[in-house]
Amino acid sequence: MSVVFARADDRLGEFALRTLDPDADAALLHTWVTHPKAAFWLMQDADLAQVTEEYRRIAEHPHHDAYLGLWRGSPAFLAERYDPAHVELAGLYDHQPGDVGMHFLCAPVGAPVHGFTRAVIGTVMAWLFADPTTRRVVVEPDVRNTAVHALNAAVGFEVVGPIAKPEKDALLSVCTRAQFQAADRAATADRAAATRTEGAPA
Repeated sequence: MSVVFARADDRLGEFALRTLDPDADAALLHTWVTHPKAAFWLMQDADLAQVTEEYRRIAEHPHHDAYLGLWRGSPAFLAERYDPAHVELAGLYDHQPGDVGMHFLCAPVGAPVHGFTRAVIGTVMAWLFADPTTRRVVVEPDVRNTAVHALNAAVGFEVVGPIAKPEKDALLSVCTRAQFQAADRAATADRAAATRTEGAPA
C-alpha cells in the first residue's frame, strides 16, 4: 500500500499514513483495538473475524475510510476519516459544508514516548487539512475520555457540547483550519524555546 501523506515532526521524525488493508492488517489491528488502553474504541471483545469485517465494511463505505499510521516506517497508529453528514453524527449536530470527521488510535506500547500522541494527532489533522475542501474537523469522543479532550484542545479544537449517541455520550468538538494552524505554530514555538533552554549553559 502506498503512502498517502507524510509529515516530519521536528523532534520525533517522520510520520506517514497509508491506506488500510482490512485483510493484511487485521491481525495487527486486533491487538490494538482489544487492548485495555483502547477501551473507548468500543471493540474490546471483538475477535479477529469481527475486526476484519469491520474494516472491510469501512473500506467499502462511500463516506468512511481507514488508514494505518506509520512512525519511522513502522505501524504505530490508526486513523479514520468520515463524512459526519452520513456517518457517526448524521442528524445529531449542525453540519456545515467542508466538515470532516476523524478518529485516531495509538498502538499500545510498553514505554510511552514523550510527545508521541500529540505528534500523531498533529499528523492526522495536517493530513485532513491538506485537502483544500476541508474547512472544519469534527470529533465526538466519549465524555469520559479526558486524555483525548486535552489532546483535542492542544491542537485547536473548541468544545461545542455533549451529545447523546446510541453507543455513548460524546463531547462534540470542532476545529477550523485557522485554529489548527495557530495551535501548531504555538506548539512549534514552545518546542523551540524548550530546546534553547535545554541547550543554555547552567
